[in-house]
Amino acid sequence: MKLARRPRRDQPEPIIALIDVVFFLLVFSMLAGRMDATAPFQLDPAQSRSGAALPGGGETVAIAADGVLALNGTEIDAPALLDRLAAILAERPDRLIRVNAHRDAELRDMLPLVARIEALGARDLVLVVTPGAP
Repeated sequence: MKLARRPRRDQPEPIIALIDVVFFLLVFSMLAGRMDATAPFQLDPAQSRSGAALPGGGETVAIAADGVLALNGTEIDAPALLDRLAAILAERPDRLIRVNAHRDAELRDMLPLVARIEALGARDLVLVVTPGAP
């Protein structure tokens, strides 16, 4: 009894080489390319210091977790705070202003206030974020 052999098929092209090439192109583009938007000018990132002693003196503006403001330990509303700081900075423009914000304080409370203090002419402004009580 004679058995007939199946007709021989051509072997398919190995796809492994193509996968290797695509992988190397992907890795190269990830290493060589930039994935973020770049600014049209030089930006230096903000520097954070931890454990360093804070500069002494100056005025301390406190922002509580619920947005309540205080100046040097006395609760005050925003317009009165800005008026008082304007008077202080008019007398001494080099006066240090320390903004001490609770860690749960909202940025929408903090950033406009800092911008307004800078607009008053504050030259030295320190932002301190403190943790809440455990």
